[in-house]
Amino acid sequence: MSKHAKIPRHVAVIMDGNGRWATRRHLPRVAGHSRGVDAVRAVIESAGRRGIEFLTLFAFSSENWRRPADEVSVLMRLFLSALQKEVGKLRDNGVRLRIVGDLSAFAPELRQHIAEAEAQTAGNDRLKLTVCASYGGRWDIVQAVRALLAADPSVAAHPEVIDEALLARHLALAFAPDVDLLIRTGGEQRISNFLLWQSAYAELYFTDLLWPDFDAGALDAALAWYATRERRFGRTSAQIAVSP
Repeated sequence: MSKHAKIPRHVAVIMDGNGRWATRRHLPRVAGHSRGVDAVRAVIESAGRRGIEFLTLFAFSSENWRRPADEVSVLMRLFLSALQKEVGKLRDNGVRLRIVGDLSAFAPELRQHIAEAEAQTAGNDRLKLTVCASYGGRWDIVQAVRALLAADPSVAAHPEVIDEALLARHLALAFAPDVDLLIRTGGEQRISNFLLWQSAYAELYFTDLLWPDFDAGALDAALAWYATRERRFGRTSAQIAVSP
């Protein structure tokens, strides 16, 4: 393991600031969300070119259902429209798409399009793209416990057999490694219930850029910062210096 990692294997992004971007321009919030879709497209393309293996985007949190009903409705329509428009490009560019979260909260039509989009890209492996929608880190851990007990009810009588590895198999992102770099746009410095388990040792990068303004150059700046970080995972700098 080298002292400084060059390219993170797994990058996660909290895409914050769409509404503020629109408000500052005296536009309706939906304009910010629409512009945010363009930023998503640019970052996906850039991540693939830079050799990132896993890219996870926080599109809609469990708590976002509390927003005004008209805004939630617009977000759902945008989500559906983006799936329909972008899935062909993702498929052709070698991107595998997964949508992770409490999908039972979505309308049947949207769930159907999600399943179709995932199926169309299932054979791809150039970039593994995960979109977290109706997702929360606490929800993820709770559902993992439930899934573990459902898979093996005998565990309830023998809790001593439960360890991190066993529980991790049932997390929503069990197919992905832990997050190396977590980026949040919009100036806030918190992780907002996103990938709580998976980000235990993530490097946290906060930028004042609003999400619609986040582009390939902004991603490069985050990656350059990440390359300066010493990732110790509980060890000392001296141990890292002599490790292979």
